[in-house]
Amino acid sequence: QVQLAESGGGLVQAGGSLRLSCAASGRTFSSYTMAWFRQAPGKEREFVAAISWSGGMTYYGDSVKGRFTISRDNAQNTVYLQMNFLKPDDTAVYYCAAGPRWGARTTSAYTYWGQGTQVTVSS
Repeated sequence: QVQLAESGGGLVQAGGSLRLSCAASGRTFSSYTMAWFRQAPGKEREFVAAISWSGGMTYYGDSVKGRFTISRDNAQNTVYLQMNFLKPDDTAVYYCAAGPRWGARTTSAYTYWGQGTQVTVSS
């Protein structure tokens, strides 16, 4: 069992930066692929980024590639999402997720979810 809690969301101007954190409970955190998804009002939940259990592999959704960076600290049971050059289209609730498979971009592949943190980017 893994419980996830996101933090770090807020209001930022376009072009600015935010760093999201996801704190995990459970001793098996380091064995999971961790990912970030986001959901804007009226839209489906969208894959943002994922990182392998060791942190050695990452991949990103096309809309954030080159602007966002995912990382993890297994000693601290935490995964991060550094978001730079934010745009109004990045406005959404951001969710942290944990799953057993590597390479998945669909919500069904992830077993555990946090409650989400709101990110609002003003123009």
